Amino acid sequence: MRLTQYSNFTLRTLQLVALRAPAIVTVEDVARAHRISKAHLVKVAAELSRRGYIEAIRGRHGGMRLARPADGITVGEIVRWTEAPLELVECFNPDTNTCPLLGACHLSRGLQRALRAFLSVLDDLTIADIAYNKDALLARLGVEIPGESADQSASLPEGAGAQ
Repeated sequence: MRLTQYSNFTLRTLQLVALRAPAIVTVEDVARAHRISKAHLVKVAAELSRRGYIEAIRGRHGGMRLARPADGITVGEIVRWTEAPLELVECFNPDTNTCPLLGACHLSRGLQRALRAFLSVLDDLTIADIAYNKDALLARLGVEIPGESADQSASLPEGAGAQ
């Protein structure tokens, strides 16, 4: 089983937003850090906002931040909606099934148990868990750690540092 690109991009987006919290993260930040197309991420960010996972901030200094605590968002819930419907084999969908072995096949029962076990593990994994080793992840991505900028005055609003 392989997760779709959409699931991967969604999880990467949530992870980076959690890593950079409380800073605002832009779609461009995610695209640059993960070397993926900004166009793909615009759709991901819009859906994350629509579903209440991120708060979209409009304007010149806009971007996104988590709308819910990172430890309250499970990887399992994200995978369920980004991969829906989770039909590993044809017989998982009674509306389209043509397999004559339905009800007698131990393979489909085994695959159903495996899918439940897979999702159970992902339900125990939160966005906070996948952002736990913050410094190592940000360094690997080449992303600046919030608050440790070489030139912090560049990130201040105009006039904020002048006295």
